[in-house]
Amino acid sequence: MELILSLLQQMCVYLMVAYTLSKTPLVIPVLNMSKRSSHKFICYVMFSLFCILGTYFGLQINDAIANTRAIGAVLGGIFGGPLVGFAVGLTGGLHRYSMGGFTDLACAISTTAEGVIGGLVHLYMIKKNRREQLFSPTLIFFVTLGAEVVQMCIILMVAKPFYQAQVLVESIATPMILANSLGAAFFISILQDRKAILEEYSAAYSRRALKIAERSVGIFTEGLNPTSAQKIASIIHQETNVGAVAITDKEKILAFVGIGSDHHKPNTEISSAYTHASINEHRIIYLDGKEHPYQCSIDSECKLGSALVIPLHADEKVIGTIKLYEPRRKLFSSINMAMAEGIAQLLSSQILNGDYQQKKILLSQAEIKLLHAQVNPHFLFNALNTISAVIRRDPDNARRLIQHLSQFFRGNLKQNTEFVTLKQEIEHVKSYLTIEKARFADRLDVDIDIDPRYLATHIPSFTLQPLVENAVKHGVSNLFEKGIIRIYGEVTNDGYQITVEDNAGLFQPEQRDKSGLGMQIVTKRLTNYFGQQSELEIACEANQYTRMSFLLPTNL
Repeated sequence: MELILSLLQQMCVYLMVAYTLSKTPLVIPVLNMSKRSSHKFICYVMFSLFCILGTYFGLQINDAIANTRAIGAVLGGIFGGPLVGFAVGLTGGLHRYSMGGFTDLACAISTTAEGVIGGLVHLYMIKKNRREQLFSPTLIFFVTLGAEVVQMCIILMVAKPFYQAQVLVESIATPMILANSLGAAFFISILQDRKAILEEYSAAYSRRALKIAERSVGIFTEGLNPTSAQKIASIIHQETNVGAVAITDKEKILAFVGIGSDHHKPNTEISSAYTHASINEHRIIYLDGKEHPYQCSIDSECKLGSALVIPLHADEKVIGTIKLYEPRRKLFSSINMAMAEGIAQLLSSQILNGDYQQKKILLSQAEIKLLHAQVNPHFLFNALNTISAVIRRDPDNARRLIQHLSQFFRGNLKQNTEFVTLKQEIEHVKSYLTIEKARFADRLDVDIDIDPRYLATHIPSFTLQPLVENAVKHGVSNLFEKGIIRIYGEVTNDGYQITVEDNAGLFQPEQRDKSGLGMQIVTKRLTNYFGQQSELEIACEANQYTRMSFLLPTNL
């Protein structure tokens, strides 16, 4: 009983060291059971030291040492695997061997065996996908108990003389088995608690980060400006519960929310030297209010006591900063400090994406204007000639044509937007074709057959017009007989197929990849909006028909 109490006492000292160590970053690779060589080396060093400490804390009994060395050997194998377990056990065993005694060789062999036993349990649990059970105190208790039984057997088999080994085992077996098994179980319980805290920390971090990401989506569509900055600052302030949040560009404060908002005014120039340093030096600046004091540059009575300044980047250039503050007598929590860097990266990405979207919109508007420019000049010339010819013989019809011409150009102005409904696009095409029918007199027929259910569907503006204009200019205008243009839709397995067809069939196969800039822009905008399945398809039967079609997908 005295020996048991003595071993339990040294085990408590041992566990205090373990508890202290669990608070350091060194324990993180152990908890993750990482396969990286550097992490395995940390595991080896840590548990080898525990082995050696267990020997030094041991009690001298009959030229032998009753100890808690087995805890380090078994746990080295449990967390590092067979190779690490063998290395830890061998190191602890050789250390024990160097101290001499009639059990030196037996202890060296048994300690190595205990490390291997822990490693084999690790290997088995990993293969069975039961990694979490390696943190079970009950499992570790019985694994260590079994390893200690093996040690006693090895002492009986190896240590000489046998009768002395037998007497030793009878006196130390129960105390060592009990102390080492309980010690390993308590040790794993300490690590289990540490793991739970880290997982809770990680979960809290993830929840806040995801919430911020979810709430901030799309805010930077128009770039970094006072409106978007104010929205983002409010979201971050609400989700992180810091004292205050500020967002700046390179020259002035764009938004400020929280403590100190009475004197940290948006749209005022940056006065903080630390903010300028963060922008100019591209680095994070943390002013903890103690070793690195924070002093408000605007108001000496400001209640803010610490600050974290993080630069915002776009295309590898600093475009501003995000600043988090805490009031005096309150330090930054580690989760908020870690999250702040993640938030800065998130905002930088969203600003860059917003810039990209703006450029994409400008490009789309330029493409629309280019399509207008292709159609308008020659169409306007032909329309005015047609109206000039009609006005003498049929003034009423000429007035109607002028109204349609006006409606067509009014539609062009409206279609500077990126998307319109299919109904609006067809109305625009009708105005165009009315004038063209007057130009061709009785040589042009038009048939439009679109299911009304699809008229509210949005499509890229100026999609049908170039197709119809192509059918007139390069198709029916070259016929001596009557030309027919059909605009119709068909339901398919993938959606609603819209086709513009003429009866000329003059499209040349060699032009398939060079069907004009207008056609290229149309197909690009269709695929960007609907996907590759909506790519413009062209089919031609010589002197029979030319069909240009695209798909409105079912999943709209």
